[in-house]
Parts: sequence; structure tokens; C-alpha cells
Amino acid sequence: MEQLLAVMQELREKCPWDQKQTPNSLTPYAIEEAYEVEAAIRSGDIQHIKEELGDLLLQVVFQSQMYSEQGAFNFQDVVQGITEKLIRRHPHVFQAEQFNQLTAEEVSTLWKQIKQQEKQGKPQSRLDQIKHGPTLQQAEQIQKNAAHIGFDFANVADAYAKLEEELAELQQAIKQQNSNEIQAELGDCLFSLINVGRKLGVNNEIALLGTIDKFRTRFAYIENQAQLQNKSVEQLSLIEMDRLWEQAKNI
Repeated sequence: MEQLLAVMQELREKCPWDQKQTPNSLTPYAIEEAYEVEAAIRSGDIQHIKEELGDLLLQVVFQSQMYSEQGAFNFQDVVQGITEKLIRRHPHVFQAEQFNQLTAEEVSTLWKQIKQQEKQGKPQSRLDQIKHGPTLQQAEQIQKNAAHIGFDFANVADAYAKLEEELAELQQAIKQQNSNEIQAELGDCLFSLINVGRKLGVNNEIALLGTIDKFRTRFAYIENQAQLQNKSVEQLSLIEMDRLWEQAKNI
């Protein structure tokens, strides 16, 4: 770890790309690497899992280095914080004499109780319980939670009308070529589309995964047909790729 931390510090001092990074600019890489870890574990490839865990660790080290430069905290503080939290939330392990042997379910309940105690005195929202996970799931859980207290569209038609409203606002932002507004309006469109799916009883995650798999299959067909013509896919014109795409749809 000392060598890794030293390498990271040197990269921040000497590498132009690393020097340009900020906590915000690096955040998408942390999300990407977390997904890569999940995919590697699903694959069962031990070497791949080891590499991806290393990439994810790099994100923690990189962020810690940047905050250390600001005088906020360093990597050792991060390690100390999570160590103390693990001990605090596992009294049945580190204070075992005070607890009878607990089941996994009882441990989970105890964890939640301790976590709730830690939050006492802090402003809380009913949405705080929703984990910051995959954005599709997070958006849907937020919508379901709000709907539980009646903050929801009456029907699918109303939700769809909101989507059309957001699409019109996105179109206006595109016309104005305002990048900040485009990003904001695109986010609103995605959130509204997820809401439509929720109102229809569709699992948005599964729906999108189905489309991704479909795209992968059809694009692989284009690549395969290019190889049969002794071409690379880059050598195909857009018209040729469109024609092959339509062929793939009929397979």
C-alpha cells in the first residue's frame, strides 16, 4: 500500500492527465470500475477479478490523494474510518461476550439499528434509505417511495404526458446549444421515461438489458458479415451497415 500511495502521489506531480483530474471528473470512473468488478465476478475469471479489484482500489487511492492535497483527509483517514465503522457495527463479533450467537437475519437487524443511531441528530429524508446504486434502480426506487405517500401521477397517460413535456424542453435546450441545460433536460427525460415504465409495471432494468443484448447481437452480425467480405467493420459505409442491421433484425 505504501508503494501504491507513493506511485499515486508521483503521478499527480508529473502526469499531465492525472494532474487535470478533480474529484468530480474522476467519479464516473469509480462507477465504471464498480460495474467491471461485478462483471468479472460473474465471469468467474480469477485473474480478471483480481485486476478489476485493483482498478477499483485505484479509484479510492486517487480520490484520497486529491483530498489529501486539499488538506481534507488522506488514505489513512479513509482506512481508519471504515475500520472503526466495521467494529462499531459488529458488536456481536468485537463485543461477543455481550451477545448470544446471532443469526444472519438478527445481524442484519442489529446493523440497521446501529446505522440508525449513527444518523440521529442529522437531517433525514424518507429517501435516505434508498442506496446510491445503479441509476435505473435508484430512480425507480425513489419514484416508488414517493408514490407510497401519494406523490405520483394518477395514471400512465399523465406520466407519458410529462415525458413529452420533458422531451420538448430537451429539444429547446438543443436548439439553444446550452450544454448544461441539455444535460439537465436529458436527465429529466430519462427520469420521466423510467416513471412511464414503472407505471406500466415494466422492469426498466430488464427492458434496457434486453435492448443492450439485442444491439450486441445485431452489431456482431454486422461485424461477422464484414469479415465474410474480407473487410473490417470500419470499412463499411453507413448504408452498408444499415442494410446489414435490417438483415440482422430478421434473423
